[in-house]
Amino acid sequence: MSTSEVNFDGLIGPNHNYSGLAFGNLASSRNAKNVSSPRQAALQGLEKMRTLHRLGYRQGFLPPQLRPDIKVLRRLGFSGSDRNIIGKVARQAPALIPMVYSASSMWAANAATVTPSADSNDGRVHFTPANLVTTAHRAIEHEQTQRCLQTVFADKKYFSVHSALPPQARFADEGAANHTRLTTDYGQRGVGLYVYGRDMHTDATKLKFPARQTLEASEAIARQHGVLDSAVFLQQSSTAINVGAFHNDVVAVGNGPVLFFHEQAFQPDSQKQAFAELYRAIPFQPVCVPAEKVSLSDAITSYLFNSQLLVGDDGSFDSMRLIAPTECRDNDSVNRYLSELVDDPSQPIREVKFVDVRQSMSNGGGPACLRLRVALTDEELSAVHPEFLLDEQKIDQLQQWVKIHYREELAPCDLKSPDFLNECYTAFDELSQLLKLGSYYEFQREC
Repeated sequence: MSTSEVNFDGLIGPNHNYSGLAFGNLASSRNAKNVSSPRQAALQGLEKMRTLHRLGYRQGFLPPQLRPDIKVLRRLGFSGSDRNIIGKVARQAPALIPMVYSASSMWAANAATVTPSADSNDGRVHFTPANLVTTAHRAIEHEQTQRCLQTVFADKKYFSVHSALPPQARFADEGAANHTRLTTDYGQRGVGLYVYGRDMHTDATKLKFPARQTLEASEAIARQHGVLDSAVFLQQSSTAINVGAFHNDVVAVGNGPVLFFHEQAFQPDSQKQAFAELYRAIPFQPVCVPAEKVSLSDAITSYLFNSQLLVGDDGSFDSMRLIAPTECRDNDSVNRYLSELVDDPSQPIREVKFVDVRQSMSNGGGPACLRLRVALTDEELSAVHPEFLLDEQKIDQLQQWVKIHYREELAPCDLKSPDFLNECYTAFDELSQLLKLGSYYEFQREC
């Protein structure tokens, strides 16, 4: 039985907007209050999925979360119909509007941490939704994430979907953006590499931006998934965090036995220890990008490491492909480095393919942010809800749905209109019908 990596991308919702809510996410802050294009964003995301599908990779998707999240506003003391609540909040507490309309759940790399069945103690694929407690607009996501994962991966014979960790700063968890699985074969036991920004000894006064992932959260997830004894823990460098690496996937990406990372990504002592553990566990292949060739600033601006590192056409880790944002091509130092990289026979990355996800990039997420990776055996893949696995026809259907229901332009002030709520609900209702999900969204169940 073969095992393959399946990328489940977050389908971008009709609420895609630039509200600049994520402190430490430089792109998000830079584009705050700008006019977005939900239609372009969703179509760009779907075209990326189509690109990977046509290259021969297995591709799935996760549906957008319900926005606005009126349930949150009800918990905050607002009452009435959904339309009335939006009107009240717009008048009385307008700062809450962007929070409940946040588009951030589109970045599926933050949805959960995943352990494949080859690694777990019970032979099932394990998912833990990220609690995302560092920021208010993301902390509201995990309940819907859990329900989504329980829908897509419903068969308990093969899948175990846990609840998020306790919503406390001590257990702050940002999902797979800070985790990668290293292995020589998807179907063989691998090593979970958990990268964290802070632990109990971290001096927070030396951090300009929040260190979002904690060691205790990473340890709890490894324990929950039954892989604590084999897990490797590695600390981000304060230098990287202070330049804008709010997640590890801004400065590193791994797949198979390969870890592609920036020279200044990790704390030196932690890196030395973690790499020694990785060398003992697998034929580990680190590919380090020198700061003299690509500065941290250029790496973060271009999102070089938020590329998808994939197996080559032959399915091996000896000739790998990097799916990079077009911003890498447009950055002179990064483009020059990538040209040198693919010509270097001492490392396995042999091809770079550029994709346009500019709408997502403008909000602080590149190609890798948009996907959750899940290693699945053929049997497990057959147990996945089939409506969430993509082919050309399904991509065409989703693109047509986007073209009908999404605005070409959306300004932050538009979120205050109850009419926009109706637009979103109509789009979500049509999507649930398209996917044969019944009353998937909460507003449907209340009718």
